[in-house]
Amino acid sequence: MKRNQIIILGLFFVISAVIYVILRKNKADEAPKGAKSTTELFVPVRKVLNEIRPMEITSYGQVSPIVEIDVAFEVQGRLQKGTQTLKPGVRFSQGQTLYSVDATEARQTLNARRTQFAQLIIAVLADLEMDYPQSYNKWVDFLNKIQPGTMLPELPAIQSGKEKMFVTSKNIVAEFYTIKSLEERYKKYVYSAPWGGSVVDIVSEPGSIINPGVKIARIAKTGDFEVKVPISLAQIDLFKSKGVAKFTDAKKTLVGTGKIIRISDVINQKTQSVDVYYSISIIGNAKVYNGMFLNASINQVSTDESMGVPRMAVKDGQVMTLVNDKLIVRNVEIVNNKPDTVFITGLKNGEMVVLEQIQSLEKITKFKGITR
Repeated sequence: MKRNQIIILGLFFVISAVIYVILRKNKADEAPKGAKSTTELFVPVRKVLNEIRPMEITSYGQVSPIVEIDVAFEVQGRLQKGTQTLKPGVRFSQGQTLYSVDATEARQTLNARRTQFAQLIIAVLADLEMDYPQSYNKWVDFLNKIQPGTMLPELPAIQSGKEKMFVTSKNIVAEFYTIKSLEERYKKYVYSAPWGGSVVDIVSEPGSIINPGVKIARIAKTGDFEVKVPISLAQIDLFKSKGVAKFTDAKKTLVGTGKIIRISDVINQKTQSVDVYYSISIIGNAKVYNGMFLNASINQVSTDESMGVPRMAVKDGQVMTLVNDKLIVRNVEIVNNKPDTVFITGLKNGEMVVLEQIQSLEKITKFKGITR
């Protein structure tokens, strides 16, 4: 019995050894075969065809009024409404009273000074009649024109040095100019619109007490707009050479044309762009509003032969080309762009440019192009 068990156990070990040798041999044969296998990847490509083509170079800009100012008074007092209640968006016409300040106290003070001034003249009329009879009547006429609530008339013409010294010594000239100064200040209790426009912002409401120089509202002149357009340093010379631009709204509808008014000499450090300011002439019944964003474009013929590729094909100024089933990285220059397309130079006609950036290239040994 033991002998049979030993024989069976021996056969088991022999068979196991034979199987192990066979498996090792198969793995050795498969290793070279696996090394020879290839992994292919199909990529979208396009044959390079460079052309000199007309291009529309675009940027964007925001509409703003050419004139926009803060409303403030030079006097103190209780704010009163003008001819209409002002709220943001309300339109007004030139010369319309926008606000006023309660001038009751100032008006009474001014009338009192006019009355005192009339008394000064009455006090010297007897001397004028005796010493300067030729001037008496004109001073009487001047006195009769002094009325509370009306501006002082101009001083009578003084014909001699003695007369001038006389009225000056009686403090008439000094008081006259003091009252004229108060009258000019009295005019500042009313704020009239310097031009037709609309209200941008309201800070203080009628009934509040305002101080000199404190902002009450902000108004903008309507009809005269400008557009601030940030232009990249690479394109600034093109926009400057053209001088004019077309403006379209978000729906690509042409709304106006404009000319360069001025160019900022300060560069935006974040975007490396220069602010260019355009006037804008509205076309037809197009509507343009303060704060509206518009697209600015100029027509330009490219100076270099270029071709268009999807924006995703370019990364950090480089594209991939397909050469002998391999991907080669090439440097290119972007000469123009559209929302989903960029125009590049730096490739030769007939080359195959890859239309997207390919990631994880380590496991791919062979690339095949699919023309699009």
